[in-house]
Amino acid sequence: MKKLLITVCGRAGSKGFKNKNLKTFCDKPLVYYSLAAANLFLAAHPEVQADIALNTDSKELAELVAAKYPEVVFLPRCEALGGDTVPKMEVIQDSLTRMEEMRGFAYDYVMDLDITSPLRTAQDLANAYEMKAARDDLQLVYSATESRRNPCCNMVQDCGDHIERGIGDVWFATRQQAPSFFDVNASIYVYERDFLAGNATHNIWEARTYVTLMMDTGILDIDSEEDFLLMEVIARHLYSHYEEFGQVREAIRG
Repeated sequence: MKKLLITVCGRAGSKGFKNKNLKTFCDKPLVYYSLAAANLFLAAHPEVQADIALNTDSKELAELVAAKYPEVVFLPRCEALGGDTVPKMEVIQDSLTRMEEMRGFAYDYVMDLDITSPLRTAQDLANAYEMKAARDDLQLVYSATESRRNPCCNMVQDCGDHIERGIGDVWFATRQQAPSFFDVNASIYVYERDFLAGNATHNIWEARTYVTLMMDTGILDIDSEEDFLLMEVIARHLYSHYEEFGQVREAIRG
């Protein structure tokens, strides 16, 4: 039986979008969407032994999670990890270290779910986990979407006094001919435990990685009030037309 640590990390406050981790999204607390998706995934994978941990310096967020998800382990974040320049990987590493000390065993994988990415399905989690579990050559699997633009086809760069084509010596006439690019959406990361624990630079690009694809309209980065409002509009459409998104919302406790 594989051992999995699922981490949910959120610090108090936010410069770009004040208290975004405490927001109510489509009438439900934003953080509950990540927890509901995690529980649906785990219910479909009884072969996985998992813990869920919340790493935060926000008393309000900790209380919000404890109210409906008391099984989630609260890891109070230390002041040194509370700044807005701290790499998220460092916080995930802190969660791993403390949970292994608490549980007395080593996990096989760590899955991190971003609080501000509520529009993910249980199958999205399964796709990322199953790819990592099936491929020992990968140190990290993360979610992405197919890019709508391609720097080898329909993107250009600013060179000061003029514009040049994006990258490369060859400019492709169509996207179908160009190399594939993906937009990293920061929703799901599944780390190999040893890579995560031993990464002193907190740089995911040192890993051998691959991506699992999510619906491109199902995810946006919530960095502003405008992002949040647009995401709610998209969410209501997805809940009405796609059962897999509605299942996550229906699974939210309370």
